[in-house]
Amino acid sequence: MSKKVLFALTSHDTLGSTGRRTGFYVPEVAHPAAVFRAAGYDIAYVSVRGGAAPQDGVDPDDTVVTEFLADPATAEALAATPTPGEVRAEEYDAIYFAGGHGTMWDFPESAELASLAAAVYERGGAVAAVCHGPAGLVNIRLSDGSHLVAGKRVSAFTNEEEAAVGLTGVVPFLLESTLAERGAKITKTGNFAPHAVADQRLVTGQNPASAARVAELVVEELAAR
Repeated sequence: MSKKVLFALTSHDTLGSTGRRTGFYVPEVAHPAAVFRAAGYDIAYVSVRGGAAPQDGVDPDDTVVTEFLADPATAEALAATPTPGEVRAEEYDAIYFAGGHGTMWDFPESAELASLAAAVYERGGAVAAVCHGPAGLVNIRLSDGSHLVAGKRVSAFTNEEEAAVGLTGVVPFLLESTLAERGAKITKTGNFAPHAVADQRLVTGQNPASAARVAELVVEELAAR
């Protein structure tokens, strides 16, 4: 039986008061999806509010992205995502929180998404996130009341990277700092360089360049179960 991974996507499409649009960062889905598919995984999607998930970061010169978006089945799935309450955790071996700045507004506020991820994890699955996707981790608690990230090595978009893109004063909180407050052991490298880490079936990556490696580590973690 093939394994299944659920990509969690933001439904938030407004970048604070900047007047700019945001959404899920498409390369952080397309490149990991290619890795998962090559490893024999089935892929599904969920978003905070359901329906069509807003997209950001599409580079027409990225052939992996263009092929991903051109696939009719993918396009159909992204246009009609279920809400977390419509998804059964027991059907998935992993949940992957894709990044994009929109996640900073709605991932932490979704109790249903946090509950879904905790259920996947506590039945032996993997929880993964990349770039701003770890915004979905900050309020996940396990059944013993502890934060999922507490005591584990975690990578995410860093405070320095947020400053470098000029959005420190726009995002509702600093992701690296908040994860550290939850007890995460932050691990990072230089701005925008690839970096990913796996710790007890929690797999995280620092930025878009880390997305494919996050998927590779999830495959390795689940192969070791």
